[in-house]
Amino acid sequence: MPSKTKYIFVTGGVTSSLGKGIISASLAKLLQSRGYSVTIQKLDPYINVDPGTLNPYEHGECYVTDDGAETDLDLGHYERFLGVPTSQANNVTTGRIYQSVIEKERKGEFLGKTVQVIPHITDEIKNRIKVLGKTGKYQFVITEIGGTVGDIESLPYIEAVRQLKWELGHDCVVVHLTLLPYLSTTGELKTKPTQHSVKMLLESGVQPDILVCRAEHKIAKELKRKIALFCNVAPEAVIEARDASSIYEVPLLMDKEKLDEVVLKKLGVNETTSHNLDAWREFINRLNHPKNEIKIGLVGKYVELKDSYKSISEAFIHAGAQKECKVKLEWIHSESLTEEVIGEKFKGLKGILVAPGFGNRGIEGKILAIKYARENQIPFLGICLGMQCAVIEFARNVIGLSDAHSREMNPATSNPVIDILETQKSIVNMGGTMRLGAYACRLEEGTIARTVYGKSEIMERHRHRYEFNNEYKSKFTNAGMILSGMNPVADLVEIIELPNHPWFVGVQFHPEYKSTVTKPHPLFLGFVEAAMKR
Repeated sequence: MPSKTKYIFVTGGVTSSLGKGIISASLAKLLQSRGYSVTIQKLDPYINVDPGTLNPYEHGECYVTDDGAETDLDLGHYERFLGVPTSQANNVTTGRIYQSVIEKERKGEFLGKTVQVIPHITDEIKNRIKVLGKTGKYQFVITEIGGTVGDIESLPYIEAVRQLKWELGHDCVVVHLTLLPYLSTTGELKTKPTQHSVKMLLESGVQPDILVCRAEHKIAKELKRKIALFCNVAPEAVIEARDASSIYEVPLLMDKEKLDEVVLKKLGVNETTSHNLDAWREFINRLNHPKNEIKIGLVGKYVELKDSYKSISEAFIHAGAQKECKVKLEWIHSESLTEEVIGEKFKGLKGILVAPGFGNRGIEGKILAIKYARENQIPFLGICLGMQCAVIEFARNVIGLSDAHSREMNPATSNPVIDILETQKSIVNMGGTMRLGAYACRLEEGTIARTVYGKSEIMERHRHRYEFNNEYKSKFTNAGMILSGMNPVADLVEIIELPNHPWFVGVQFHPEYKSTVTKPHPLFLGFVEAAMKR
């Protein structure tokens, strides 16, 4: 076992979206399966302070940690693979780096010196990289650097890695992920882009220790030797990363390529323990050999970019595998839903999930989808705004409050069944009014929520601004709605249910954030089971 924390950096070259996050998570999984304690962090080069104010079309889903950090969606992959919670320290942006340095400068902490990229910005980056290692909890810290080598935005991060390679010596390795494009006209993989990518890293003073090469076809031994020769790495340190049918197969592919063994050797760790990937292999087996198949409709307004709902789609994979059922998601744009077409669009669905989101666009389509699920006895799960829409739909069509709405969508509504808390109304900073991170929820006996969770109190992650308006509590309960989950401190409604329905649940929190390969989320398990019975 290593006596002090070892640092692994993962960079990317040639093109973006090669899968640095999945390679990082896969390497972490292999190290974890040997009994090591591992964490992963993401360094994002953009100048936003965090992804909280980014449009999902720009950056995909905003992932939220227990401590309320709004982070990159790759942190979701880290948690799903490792089953270990991440925190604010696991995601760093250029915006946060510069904000911190400027605040220090304003306080006079640099004693009047000229503040520069080197050393002040790079020192801040190095401090953020080392902070997880200093906790004493982790033997390995894997740091994924966002963007592509050669990007102007990434230069300070690459420089920080160069400095750390000198400071940490044998306690640090660099893994560089590149692409070997396949030319169908000549029928061969081309190494030149990888050579140029490594050359660009070398120009910044960083020699990669290991190359992970994405490729559509098998990389022959002689090609590996060629890459090794031109890129100054050992032939066994050229790792083939073939396209996989599922991201969850990548750890097994990396195991075959001995990626973790090469990393440990480079770090001077004499490995004696073997992998324990039995649970992972069992999950893959169930995933690849389902006994059933169901179709569930995901109703949202960002369905063109499926990464906007990444954690939800992955939670269905986890739950489906455990239930030995393939969940096929039907992506339905809420703006496309009208009374005339809804029957046709929902044909064959065994369940309907109404997704989270912000803003007025597509809201009436979501409400219409919920009405259809309620009236046609189709299992339903509403998440965050999806739960709020279920409250609005029930208020309008069951209680009879025809103009019921959320103040977010209609500030002038005379029946704001969803409203902002009084204490939040004076806050003007975007994000300042959000309820973020993990909060407690107490579950009522005899409810679906109490049954699926199997306990009376839970902690779930939140990311929202508006709440169920408690002034309307009695109207809802008198009309038959069950308020099955409540925040014990602020008396806020967290979960709603409907009786006399196969499965109708709305939750104010985001259960998808806590679903992992080894522990699928109870609500998704319950929802999938109900859909299978339909």
